Amino acid sequence: MQTRLTAGDAELTIDPENGCRIESLRIGGTEVLRQGERFGSFPMVPWCGRTENGRFRNGATTHQLPVNAAPHAIHGTVRDRAWKPARTSATEAVLTCELDDPWPYKGLVTQVFELAEDSLTLRFGVETSHDSFPAQAGWHPWFLRNLGQGGQDASIAFAPAWQEERGENHLPTGRRIDPLPGPWDDCFGMPGGVDVTLTWPSELELRVASRAEWVVVYDEPEEAICVEPQSGPPNGLNTLPRLVTPIDPLEVEATWSWRRL
Repeated sequence: MQTRLTAGDAELTIDPENGCRIESLRIGGTEVLRQGERFGSFPMVPWCGRTENGRFRNGATTHQLPVNAAPHAIHGTVRDRAWKPARTSATEAVLTCELDDPWPYKGLVTQVFELAEDSLTLRFGVETSHDSFPAQAGWHPWFLRNLGQGGQDASIAFAPAWQEERGENHLPTGRRIDPLPGPWDDCFGMPGGVDVTLTWPSELELRVASRAEWVVVYDEPEEAICVEPQSGPPNGLNTLPRLVTPIDPLEVEATWSWRRL
């Protein structure tokens, strides 16, 4: 049931049955995404990161989501669902997933993958079937810290405008601070668009770019570095809601581009 795209020496493997997760991205035969228990790259929809105590409001109505990272709800629902292929070619795949229980609103998520010889473009569209609702969308890739070819570990370079101060409950406090040195499990604001570069010296440079203005960087694990462009900050359903309406879907795009060193 896997979907494979190829362009030049780049090969992308997607598993529609497993949350439309990218299982593998190989460049010139070298895997760049972690394998194993926490692996590949998964979609975060209809929210990104943690939602405080699993609760959010839409107008006067309060909703309770399943708590799967106690005491919070984390990373949306579609990563646990089977997606339906809508269109596939050698270099492009389009897949869809229905929004329904445990999400309290009906809707549709569309994800597009476009692979080129030196880039991968990812797109989300989030639509409502009936009522308006707040939503977020983003990606959670597990990039390998070391490519396993005898080279050095990756370095990370980016210039955020601010860092969201993280409280003891692991959520932004609402205070913006000057970026602190890592390691991180933190959200950063990049109002000019996400622009983060991973460099494996003498091997590969990979840039994550998006018009989205938020990125979570998680580089605490020994084996991986996560660079997560997303449409809003953690707990954003409550602190910075972006409504999806019948005439205004949520659309987000990100591009991973690379070059050999």
